[in-house]
Amino acid sequence: MDAALALAGGVPPADFGRKAILSLLRLDSYQIVARIAFPAAFAGVLLFALLPEQLLLGLGLAFTFDHDKLNHAAAFVVLAALGSLGWPERKAKLIVLLVLTGAAIEGLQAVQLIGRDPDLFDWVADCVGIACGLMVAGWTKRLAGGLP
Repeated sequence: MDAALALAGGVPPADFGRKAILSLLRLDSYQIVARIAFPAAFAGVLLFALLPEQLLLGLGLAFTFDHDKLNHAAAFVVLAALGSLGWPERKAKLIVLLVLTGAAIEGLQAVQLIGRDPDLFDWVADCVGIACGLMVAGWTKRLAGGLP
């Protein structure tokens, strides 16, 4: 038992997993990961939002067209959370970027070539997703003990 405590840095084995996760969250690596993941997620959201529906269906990627508002909200939850964790000092710019991105997606979906239907409520779902994503990032920071 003493050897296990020594390996865990004096932490009882039951608490070791939780403490290890929290210590990893305290490292600046979360910010690096978020900064890498954000552009990839941003590109993925644009790709799925702007590809013609028939192409998505042909590729087998149109798995939830019935839940369009939920898709929009979920995409922007991820973008807002990653952006807020990656660039905590630029939260206002992030919000403006994401709100304008959501509006631009709806505007571009009106283009006949894309064959998608623009919807003001999709943009509202984007904005709700942004708010939820910022809350998720805030909870993550509090859980990790005051990340920047």
